[in-house]
Amino acid sequence: MARRRGDLTVDRVDHAGDATDLLVVGAGPTGLATALQAQAHGARVRVIERRPEAFRPSRAMIMQSRTLEVLRPLGVAEDLLARADRSPRAQLHLGDRTVAAELGDVALRDTAYPHLTLVRQADVEDVLANALAARGVGVERGVELVGASWDDEGARALVRRDGRAVEVDSRFLVGCDGPDSLVRRLAGIGWRGARYAQEVVLADVELDGELSPGVLHVVAGPRGLVFLFALGEGATWRLLGTRAAPHEERGAFGPPGGEVPVAEVQRLLDEAGLGVLVVEQVWSSRVPLQHRLATSFRSGPVFLAGDAAHASSPAGAQGMNTGILDAVNLGWKLAFAASDGRPALLDSYDLERRPAAAQVLALTHLIFFAEASTRRLPAFVRGTVLPIAAPAVPVLLRQRQLMAAVVALLSQRWVRYRTSPLSVVGTATSRGARPGDRLPDQAVTCQDRSQHLHELTAAPGIHVLLERGASEPDLGPAAPRVTVHRIESWPGRGLVAVRPDGHVGFRSGSPDADRLASWLRLVS
Repeated sequence: MARRRGDLTVDRVDHAGDATDLLVVGAGPTGLATALQAQAHGARVRVIERRPEAFRPSRAMIMQSRTLEVLRPLGVAEDLLARADRSPRAQLHLGDRTVAAELGDVALRDTAYPHLTLVRQADVEDVLANALAARGVGVERGVELVGASWDDEGARALVRRDGRAVEVDSRFLVGCDGPDSLVRRLAGIGWRGARYAQEVVLADVELDGELSPGVLHVVAGPRGLVFLFALGEGATWRLLGTRAAPHEERGAFGPPGGEVPVAEVQRLLDEAGLGVLVVEQVWSSRVPLQHRLATSFRSGPVFLAGDAAHASSPAGAQGMNTGILDAVNLGWKLAFAASDGRPALLDSYDLERRPAAAQVLALTHLIFFAEASTRRLPAFVRGTVLPIAAPAVPVLLRQRQLMAAVVALLSQRWVRYRTSPLSVVGTATSRGARPGDRLPDQAVTCQDRSQHLHELTAAPGIHVLLERGASEPDLGPAAPRVTVHRIESWPGRGLVAVRPDGHVGFRSGSPDADRLASWLRLVS
């Protein structure tokens, strides 16, 4: 029987939702990765997306090495690389000088992905959605969240589909619905920060002129930055350029909107000094920008991830990557907590990811100021100092340690959770990563053959790494979620427990069976 709820008629309750652990709102990279991580760890998942078709064209174009690392256990890293350019070449246009840069292997240590990776957001979404579909989870498109309520037992979402309102019950509600997140607003979570005076222009274009094909072109000028990626959708080139936002619209922010005239795109290219002519423009959009952080990433059974939790400029290619890192942190925790709550496990998401996101926002804010600000100092550096210093740039690019340090910074390998309640030290040991740190990759001997740690841990679940002389642990009820590896090349009697997101959770220099059992009870 139909009933009223607000201004909507609710004509049935979706009882299938009673079997849902996670209802994920939003099918971008963050939402899809959250669902995939949760499903891989035993959760029953649904994903809804208000758009009837996937959003195109792409906004994000770069995937960092750390992101590939955390997606590897979900079986999608190789599929992503098959669609990517993992040996990109760039030309830096600095005034009248052009500097070539090889951005393939940048000498990152302890990773299987020591390179920059160019891959369209559209391809990332396709790979993640296909992986979910192969596991029986389809994206429910054309389904829009319009309201929600919740208590300590779970959430009830009101969604609109096929012209009618339906209630969906779930244990947890996850908002991956972008900067203007309805989930965040329904939860009453604050959205602190400010708008930028600059905005981004995106366009897919065909160009006529002497421009090296298949190369990333970067122009740093006094009025901002221009990128040309050979990854356009529907055209050869994707342009990303910064410009001053119209004064009357500087309070706006959100998804791409508003076509950009061809003459304006041509002006950006002319100011960049590339000497090319737009002969066809198949798509364009302007993107208002902001830097904001949610005051909390959680309210009861409601969680925020990706752009719903933090919004930044595109500087440093952090947006999509940070969202996926949120997703792999959150997904396994919700899956493990679905049956009995586990307050410490659920609380750890906000305690770990909100400080990390704040650090990323500070980094992108600094980079964007250097790249796009029209204030005197950054404009002078881009327009005058960099062209003068251009002859030294090839020397700097050949400094592999310097390049590795820059790429490692952008990849967020520095993120660690040492103060998290999930980071526990047993009997002290001075060797190796501390609890909360990313597990570094390294060659080890296991089962009488050489392997890498990230190869051993490239499967869902918790991984316990035993030193050569360690006794086999009693895993108790956690056993189905734990894989044990004996590292014969590690002398000693200790062990390391690795979380599903690739961070060390527990470390001990001795067997310490009681503390290991306590940590396993805490997380699984």
